[in-house]
Amino acid sequence: MNEVSVDKTNQEPLRQAPVDLNPASCCAAAPAAFTAQPEDDERLAALCKALAHPHRVHILRFLLAQRACFAGEIAEQLPVAASTVSQHLTQLRDAGLIKGEVDGPRRCYCVAPEALAQLKQLVAAL
Repeated sequence: MNEVSVDKTNQEPLRQAPVDLNPASCCAAAPAAFTAQPEDDERLAALCKALAHPHRVHILRFLLAQRACFAGEIAEQLPVAASTVSQHLTQLRDAGLIKGEVDGPRRCYCVAPEALAQLKQLVAAL
């Protein structure tokens, strides 16, 4: 049975597909073996948490394009205070997605390629 609701923008009825509550209809006939490891799930969750803010995603993309740069250069790319960028960098560094080396009074950041490869592998395994 199709349910009908009204689109409030143009007052036309919307048709919704019926929902089949039969569990066999949503599961594969021959399920694949479930092989996920709890430590993989924890690592993926930690990496996703580190990327759970658009500014941190932007920072990671910027570092991928630049290969390496100083925190001040990264801060120039975002419409937030340098202290906020520093907090974002700390979260990315704590998750292992970026590395930072002290160069005098400044810190130079780059992407940690092994962590990025691990992130890609864990997401692909979903």
